[in-house]
Amino acid sequence: MNIDEHIKYWLESAEHDLDVSDSLFKSEKYDWSLFVGHLVLEKALKAIFVKTHNNRMPPKIHNLLKLARLSDLDLYDRQELLFAEINEFNIATRYPDYKSNFYKKCTRSFAEKYLKLIKEQYKWLKSQLI
Repeated sequence: MNIDEHIKYWLESAEHDLDVSDSLFKSEKYDWSLFVGHLVLEKALKAIFVKTHNNRMPPKIHNLLKLARLSDLDLYDRQELLFAEINEFNIATRYPDYKSNFYKKCTRSFAEKYLKLIKEQYKWLKSQLI
């Protein structure tokens, strides 16, 4: 894959996941909607990593802050806090001991708030690829 194809791969996968996240939200699966929302940002960050590192394969990690740093992105303090919060969606959905508490937190309004923020950050991340 050349660099453009590689970036396109990550962005198309992120777009697909964004649609999945919206579908899960509409189905009232708020916890999984946020989990997939995390994947959207993760994949956009991996596209940026590919661009920044001349088509190198991104690391097989899920931490948004680490991916942003490895991609040489300068995040505002607010973005760093937000990415740290969204990282929790990845962990909380995967592991049973966190899952119950996270599920209780995932009301419609909680998920709606974070999905809006995820979409804003995704749009910003895509703008970094131009």
